[in-house]
Amino acid sequence: QVQLVESGGGLVQAGGSLRLSCAASGRILSTYHMGWFRRAPGKEREFVAAIRWSGSITSYADSVKGRCTISRDNAKNTVYPQMNSLKPADTAVYYCALRRDNVYDSWGQGTQVTVSS
Repeated sequence: QVQLVESGGGLVQAGGSLRLSCAASGRILSTYHMGWFRRAPGKEREFVAAIRWSGSITSYADSVKGRCTISRDNAKNTVYPQMNSLKPADTAVYYCALRRDNVYDSWGQGTQVTVSS
């Protein structure tokens, strides 16, 4: 059983930056992907970014492309999305999730990001 714990959220002014973290415990295979999603108040959950556990495959939503860089530290079993030039529209609860066999089936508890204008 894999457990995921997010951290790094908080309150930041527009234009600022945050680095979120997702620490995974349990067995992580190289073929897995770690994804980040967010849910803003009154909106559906949306994909933000993802990274494969080995290699350099990453993907980003258009809404964060150019402002988000996702990286990982395999030794720490941790994934880090660096969010820059934050906007009030980025305000949401951010979740990390593990993708196995093309299904995101393990989720963290979420971390709140609030961007003030």
